[in-house]
Amino acid sequence: MTEAGETIIELKNVYKIFGPQPRGRAFELSQAGMTKNEVQAQTGHVVGLKDVNFSVKQGEIFVVMGLSGSGKSTAIRTVNKLHETTNGEVIVDGVDVQKLRGKPLQAYRREKMGMVFQHFALFPHRNIIDNVGYGLKVQGVSKSERDKASLEALSMTGLNAFAQSMPSELSGGMQQRVGLARALAADPDILLMDEAFSALDPLIRRQMQDEMMDIQNQLKKTILFITHDLNEALRIGDRVCIMKDGAIVQIGTPEEILTQPATGYVAEFVQDVDQGRVILVQEIMVEPRPLTASASLEDAVKSIGDATGCFVLDAQGKPTGLLTSADGIRAASMGSQDLASGVRNDFATCASSDTLNSVYAAAGRGLPIAVVDEAGCLVGNLDPRHIMEEMGRVENLIDGFEREVFM
Repeated sequence: MTEAGETIIELKNVYKIFGPQPRGRAFELSQAGMTKNEVQAQTGHVVGLKDVNFSVKQGEIFVVMGLSGSGKSTAIRTVNKLHETTNGEVIVDGVDVQKLRGKPLQAYRREKMGMVFQHFALFPHRNIIDNVGYGLKVQGVSKSERDKASLEALSMTGLNAFAQSMPSELSGGMQQRVGLARALAADPDILLMDEAFSALDPLIRRQMQDEMMDIQNQLKKTILFITHDLNEALRIGDRVCIMKDGAIVQIGTPEEILTQPATGYVAEFVQDVDQGRVILVQEIMVEPRPLTASASLEDAVKSIGDATGCFVLDAQGKPTGLLTSADGIRAASMGSQDLASGVRNDFATCASSDTLNSVYAAAGRGLPIAVVDEAGCLVGNLDPRHIMEEMGRVENLIDGFEREVFM
């Protein structure tokens, strides 16, 4: 994930009503709290967005997720003014986008942001390098300069060898890479990606997600990403916004969405998600209670308390051994008072940013896992039972929402 900076995109109290009189009775009823279906039944107008508020920070991947009709694509289209809002403000880098007209709007769309669509929208009669450089051509950039920028963008997506090929000669996944390269070629501050990978096969889709995250790690773009796939949202998003019927249901980190669903609607989405792929070690680990090598075996066993075990540290704070209650008691029963007699060194280590999936195999041994920082110093203790308790807590939370929904 990227480190986010100051706010660069902000939607404030945004409404979008589709119909002949969007600022009339339909808008008033929506403001009064009527649902999308109720407004449509009474007025014939469709509520696209209802009091939408969110902000996207510089360098952040902000994912808007929802089913068809949720308003997610409508939201992204207010950011480049493909949709005019019925009410509210859309501020991008200090500029109210909805007030832009004519040439200033054209310049904003060309220079401030790049778009990647679900359908590749490549010119079939232009080769790949000319497709990638088309936006720069519209801006009046010389052929040599736009070819240079296009080749750099193609290199990022692994397609520089296909610069002279035609779109028909590329697979679907490769064509989508061209679409991404085209968006990157103009070096925009913002990428708007509307269901960008939805038309791809699952394996290719995952590869595209990986490539996009790799590119993001290099370029630190601000990305507003639209998807109907929660697994995709949780995998790539720094934060995720879930929408339903034009309104926001919940905004949070992937961990918050999965472990703290705000409503039964969100809980329905997350119930089939592999929790271990999203939850991080840092969410589960506990404060370590390290032992010093000079401690007696008796004192060390007492200090373990109700934990499964404690780690022995060297002078730099790095774990060198593990004492479990069982090993300590066994050594003491054999008459030893030496801490070293009960310590084992076959323990596993991990980073606080690792997912639970990555430590399942080690946790299966039933031994605590040492959570260490980049220098190898102990920062946390990950007990296998805490992993199971967290999994059970999330499942019980989701089950509770399901009972509320269906009772």
